Amino acid sequence: MTRVGTDVKFTDGRSGWGDPLQTLRAVAAMGLEGVNVRTLDEIAPTLDPGFLRDFAQLADELDLYVEMGVGKVNPYMTAELPRVRDLGDGSYLAGMERMIRTCAEFGWTETWTAVGGYKPYPGIFFTDRFRTDADWADQLAATEGFLHRLAPVLRETGVRLNLETHEEITTFELLRLIDAVGEDVLGVCLDPANLAVRAEVPLEGIARIAPHVRTTQLRDAALWRTEEGLSRFIAPCGEGVIDWDAALDLVLAQNPSINLTIEPIGVVRAEMKLHVADPTWRAGHPDLTDEALQSLDALAVAYEARAAAGDAESLAQLRALRPDSELEQFLLRCAAHLRATLAGRTPPALPDAGPYTAEPAPVPTR
Repeated sequence: MTRVGTDVKFTDGRSGWGDPLQTLRAVAAMGLEGVNVRTLDEIAPTLDPGFLRDFAQLADELDLYVEMGVGKVNPYMTAELPRVRDLGDGSYLAGMERMIRTCAEFGWTETWTAVGGYKPYPGIFFTDRFRTDADWADQLAATEGFLHRLAPVLRETGVRLNLETHEEITTFELLRLIDAVGEDVLGVCLDPANLAVRAEVPLEGIARIAPHVRTTQLRDAALWRTEEGLSRFIAPCGEGVIDWDAALDLVLAQNPSINLTIEPIGVVRAEMKLHVADPTWRAGHPDLTDEALQSLDALAVAYEARAAAGDAESLAQLRALRPDSELEQFLLRCAAHLRATLAGRTPPALPDAGPYTAEPAPVPTR
């Protein structure tokens, strides 16, 4: 059964809804059906088994699914996560292995991870893709090597790392990592709003990775043409450029019982720019085609037309700061749209089981 839940992040052991146990109660009270905790040590800094048993028991009592994250896997940026190294007494690898084993003990076997992170720097430097101390190709090679080192404990425990379609990486690169390390230990966490940041047409990117999508971080994307080329903003599901009927068809055809987890956003709409006229940016996307850029431009034109008609947010509205309460409203709008989409769709026939293939699933015609 497909369920709808939310991603939760904790600072000093608290989310916007309180401590971890209070957060579970708040999520259930909103009518949601599960949580993805971004990183396990956010709720249990020492991986205290007693507390984690209480957390798991309360989730069971509230009939909530639980998914966990276990830190990031790019060795060039793991210094940004000292807590993981602390868990391994100085070894980042050992800290990751501890979290993976802990997740396995509680049955949290589909886990979140990512290959980089957002940086508050101007221009192209807002992602690890364009850091200047290490080429992106070297970062990907180091990430693949680290994933190979994690693979034994993943196979031993039955845990899978699901690499997010994050703002620094493309679906082409995710598939290459899965091919290199193994689909038994690696999958994909789908955040469709990030696909356009790396100049991927959302449905085309989803089609490429659909056979490997095990977890989700769902929200929509608004696109606007700007002086830099294009800007991507986060929008509630159903209010951006993504065709959710087609997107869910692609994902659910491969994994009918996947949890639909929403990643809400509050104060800002997280503008990220595609510097399409910058030769460095363009050279940094070897899989990108002119056709994809043209398709994204067309999606932006269509969105801008909706905004001009009053059916979507304007550029000024997208760039405006929001009240803190917006996060919960964003989440509930997403949940309502996803549930309406689920209710109105005809489940596609499941594909015949067969050998693993990296070939993309077809994009449904509508």
